[in-house]
Amino acid sequence: ANILKVICPLFLDDLKAELKKIGKNDKKLFAFQQKLASLQFFDPACGCGNFLVIAYRELRLLEMEVIEAIYGKSLSGQLNVDTLILCNVHQFHGIEIDPSAAQIATVALWLTDHQMNLRVQRFGNYYSRIPLVKKANIICGNALQIDWNDVLPAKQCGFVMGNPPFIGAKYMTAEQRADIEPIFKPLKNGGLLDYVAAWYVKAASFIQNNPKAPVAFVSTNSITQGEQVGVLWPYLFAHGIKIHFAHRTFRWSNEGRGVAAVHCVIVGFGLGDTAAKTLYEYEDINGGPTVLSAKHINPYLVDAPDVTLTNRKTPLCDVPEIGIGNKPIDGGHYLFTPEEKDAFLTHEPQAAKWFRRWIGADEFINGYERWCLWLGDCPPNELRQMPEAMKRVESVRKTRLASKSAPTQKLAATPTRFHVENIPDAPYLVIPEVSSERRQFIPVGFMQPDTLSSNLVRILPHATLYHFGILTSTMHNAWMRTVCGRLKSDYRYSVGIVYNNFPWPTLTDKQGAAIEAAGQAVLDARAQFPGSTLADLYDPLAMPPELVKAHAELDKAVDAAYGYKGKKDDAARVAFLFGLYQNIVNED
Repeated sequence: ANILKVICPLFLDDLKAELKKIGKNDKKLFAFQQKLASLQFFDPACGCGNFLVIAYRELRLLEMEVIEAIYGKSLSGQLNVDTLILCNVHQFHGIEIDPSAAQIATVALWLTDHQMNLRVQRFGNYYSRIPLVKKANIICGNALQIDWNDVLPAKQCGFVMGNPPFIGAKYMTAEQRADIEPIFKPLKNGGLLDYVAAWYVKAASFIQNNPKAPVAFVSTNSITQGEQVGVLWPYLFAHGIKIHFAHRTFRWSNEGRGVAAVHCVIVGFGLGDTAAKTLYEYEDINGGPTVLSAKHINPYLVDAPDVTLTNRKTPLCDVPEIGIGNKPIDGGHYLFTPEEKDAFLTHEPQAAKWFRRWIGADEFINGYERWCLWLGDCPPNELRQMPEAMKRVESVRKTRLASKSAPTQKLAATPTRFHVENIPDAPYLVIPEVSSERRQFIPVGFMQPDTLSSNLVRILPHATLYHFGILTSTMHNAWMRTVCGRLKSDYRYSVGIVYNNFPWPTLTDKQGAAIEAAGQAVLDARAQFPGSTLADLYDPLAMPPELVKAHAELDKAVDAAYGYKGKKDDAARVAFLFGLYQNIVNED
């Protein structure tokens, strides 16, 4: 079923439509069968040949429909079948680095051929292709080092498809980095790209010699999110690539024992444009898609203009700058559970005033209590009177000196200070860096300055209820879900991509006041449940009606400020925001 998500929109749907249009015209049916037998299919990461096998099966089934349409009732059961079948395994080409898998792919296509030949027997006599004269063209080698034209000349290729390997940019081996280095060399910041992106770049180059050959790859959704979009897609667009169809994020799994399900997209693309474009949207990533016609599919797989967000240093609009929290690099010596803090204070009670509440994303969302011994402001004379605290400082100093990083070693000279210090002097807004994809809203909230935040949250000093209202709205969360990077499947809120590129509304004082009032109503609704954590409040199954209603009212106020009257789904909202983004950038 998942492989059909690739091959149906890539070629099978069009072939079936063409056959239906031909009807009973024998001359055209014969020509169509000749066309089927001439098509060449290429999978440059074919593994055991799954994509080629399913494509061949569907091709043969389609050919049987043609045969039945030509001969109809004249199929007496005595027909010489071997004169009817034109399609064969030699139309299928692949590259596979594992010799065993390459052999399996070759044999699997022969087995599929045999299975389809058994089905053909309903048209006439027993049919078997023995001896096996033709074979699939499966080359054992490294697809990133081989010239694909040596396997199948681009001018002869009909379709490129497959499921290239999923390896994150940070998890490649030295050999894999050597593979991609020459391929990504023309791309600025190519080192940010995942391994699978190399197949996109090679495919774009391959089809330059055959603009009619479309491509469709299953990929990790990372190449349509976060920083990678701004690296990969401008290069592809510059080489004439257009997206023809796409399956937005869904969970790919197969029948293999112990095979983990992964979050994937499917991107169909080619040189030049197509009149009909299709988006497959998944409300439930484990379920089936909703099929949508699109005017234009951009790299975020949204029906919107080709916008690629770069990692901006400052906000697009006139709003406060956002930053990360504190990064101690302390080896854990300054961080305490409540029990550890109490035990420490029994030995050193005078250290009590130097303890501050400490929150990262997990503590903030789930209400866990942690503490930090913040000695950065402690005068030397007081510090020297606290021997247990001095032991902690010495441990931090040794930890930093033992690091292989020269900058970290340098920090050993000031062991009471953090590597990154961001300590607001007034209430500030906290945004978790990573949060669950199950939630409709990222839990955002205000924190008092006596609490220190870790680098696992984003903080917005001097934020107002207006900023809270916008960042908590469905409008902003739709933007975040579309453009952010992911950690596994969870949202990863970034400063440079999500926040700094977000187009804020231009609003009147009245609209701003309405958003502030609606934002306060959200906070008031949360306050009605003092024993509930943000994880409790924003669980989609447990979210209290009072909070649901408050968010609905907030969305009305935010939509009014934007002048937005479109559909309520994420895709429509983000298409609107991309248009607004382009207008702001063009004005600059």
